[in-house]
Amino acid sequence: MDAYLIPAVDGVAYGLLLFVVAAGLTLAFGVGDVLNLAHGTLFAFGAYAAAKVSDGSWASLAAAVLIGAVAAAAGGAVLSALLVPLAGRGHLAQALLTFGVALVAGDLLVGVFGPDELPVRIPASLDRAVTIAGHSYPGYRLAFIGVATLIAVALYVVVARTRLGSLVRATVDDRDMVATLGVNPFMVRTGILAAGGALAGLAGALGAPIIGPGPRTADLVLMLSLVVVVLGGMGSIGGAFVAAIAVGEIQTIGVTSETTRDYAPFLLFGAMAVVLSARARGLLSAGRSAA
Repeated sequence: MDAYLIPAVDGVAYGLLLFVVAAGLTLAFGVGDVLNLAHGTLFAFGAYAAAKVSDGSWASLAAAVLIGAVAAAAGGAVLSALLVPLAGRGHLAQALLTFGVALVAGDLLVGVFGPDELPVRIPASLDRAVTIAGHSYPGYRLAFIGVATLIAVALYVVVARTRLGSLVRATVDDRDMVATLGVNPFMVRTGILAAGGALAGLAGALGAPIIGPGPRTADLVLMLSLVVVVLGGMGSIGGAFVAAIAVGEIQTIGVTSETTRDYAPFLLFGAMAVVLSARARGLLSAGRSAA
């Protein structure tokens, strides 16, 4: 069991990173009813910002987080505007448009930053090992676990305990009724897509030392985020949190174990197949809720 301690901690860090990203995707689908396949690209905005802006100082890391979050939020708002002509055409049209945007944006990122994965510098105080049960573990990942936990708690409080969260949940339940109260559902959707983009950019900047910026970063993050959203219940923040931790553990421990190492790429999708099969049989709830 001692040999699995560090991979288990690593799985928590990886899972929390996926949660911060997938939370934005969950809100976009649960509230805005938008299937955003460009979400991984918004993560890449933050990751590239960290690679280019962060020089190892705290100030540069804070600047990278701010730049990544703002750029990704702007990207989310632009996507909301682009989706206006597709109102009422269903998720397939949304998927095609956002996937096309992701391809174009991905090519632009490669053209600007190059085809190689970029290194990311972090503050020296975090760039050191911490001993856990006699094993060395990267200090930055432990710090990330703490920050990501705070983000998760803050997101829950905003969605479940504030007036803004009440508006979000009301829009999920009955957007037509919200419109009769004088609230523009389009503005709510735009705000949600911008907020979801900001979460993705924030995760990209903070998570760049874990999932580094490169040509395949957006595709990897999007794939794992979609798995988290599907496993979490298609719109549930709480479900996404549990699913993200599970995905992180499956990914890390699956690679660590000699028994499952060769089958690690299939473990995740096998788990997803089991959950989807259980839901199809009515054994699990697939409710759609923002909280």
